[in-house]
Amino acid sequence: MNLPNKLTVSRFLVTVAFLVVMFSRMPFRETIALALFLVAGVSDFLDGELARRRKLITNFGILMDPLADKIMVCTAFIAFVGLEWLPAWMAVVVVARELAITGLRLLAASKSVVLAAERYGKHKTVSQIVAIVAILILASYAQWGAAGRAVFGWQLFGEPWIRWFAEAAKWLAVLLTFISGWLYLWKNRVLYLHDM
Repeated sequence: MNLPNKLTVSRFLVTVAFLVVMFSRMPFRETIALALFLVAGVSDFLDGELARRRKLITNFGILMDPLADKIMVCTAFIAFVGLEWLPAWMAVVVVARELAITGLRLLAASKSVVLAAERYGKHKTVSQIVAIVAILILASYAQWGAAGRAVFGWQLFGEPWIRWFAEAAKWLAVLLTFISGWLYLWKNRVLYLHDM
């Protein structure tokens, strides 16, 4: 197994650790969960870069890299619902979109058609990661002492600015998730309408 694929596999393990920490009673769990999510995000960037630069692209990586991303993001959104940090319907939009697109890609593969990722999907992924990180910072910055409160706690309309940012990031992520999914399904509708 090459290095990019090892990084992909490590992302599954880090996601499991993230979930365990989120629902543990350990001190500073929110800060630890944030660190784990950032590690997973960096590994996502690195495995793709290494695979392209060193020409180490494999079928395993093509399949498992996007799957690891989807599991990482969906795990975070579902965990946030369990902790009452996020409305359940927002997580449903995210998970439903990922399942629908994965199903479409499997259908395309069964017809020997390869569906490439599009820029809308990339913007969606970035917005989801930003939202997750913002929510985790909101939950953890008070644990960082005076420095954390100085950077993330200054008030904007009576609330810490990070609360407003996290709220806006959540809505943007859900909106882009829905739009990118709808556009992808509509653009490739010939794949599933033909069989109906």
